[in-house]
Amino acid sequence: MSFKTFMGAAAAALIMCGAASAGDMADITVRDAYARSSTTMSDSGAAFMVVMNAGQEDDRLVSVSSDVAERVELHTHVEDENGVMKMVHVTDGFAIPAGGMHALARGGDHVMFLGLKRPLEQGDIVNLDLTFEKAGTISVEVPVDLERKPGQGMQHMHGQMKPKAGG
Repeated sequence: MSFKTFMGAAAAALIMCGAASAGDMADITVRDAYARSSTTMSDSGAAFMVVMNAGQEDDRLVSVSSDVAERVELHTHVEDENGVMKMVHVTDGFAIPAGGMHALARGGDHVMFLGLKRPLEQGDIVNLDLTFEKAGTISVEVPVDLERKPGQGMQHMHGQMKPKAGG
């Protein structure tokens, strides 16, 4: 084996060990994900899911991306001084507690698609990359479900893992 071949194999082995030892990615799972827009003519949409952390350390969902829209952001709803709810971009992301979960749900925290490049149609799949502080980037395929009612489908999640603090 030549020195060049040996060094290439050694570098590949180190990269593989680094990826395997990270281990955090396996601790993060996404359940019950779906995307929707209010109409097929909407230029915005949203995605909802439950992010679960089976690991021993807290993590944080810090960003999200997709090719379905010009901009993809983490959003939440806040009440202004007049009692009116409005959506705002969350720049510091969402905490995912160790041994816990964080629900991205209608009326609360969610993924926002701004400037949709195509209509979201029932049964379509949206490719979404979720980036975490510790776990890195996780790619998920999110089905479009225009028929789901708020809160529908997440009932089975209660009690499986402890909810996020304060929520």
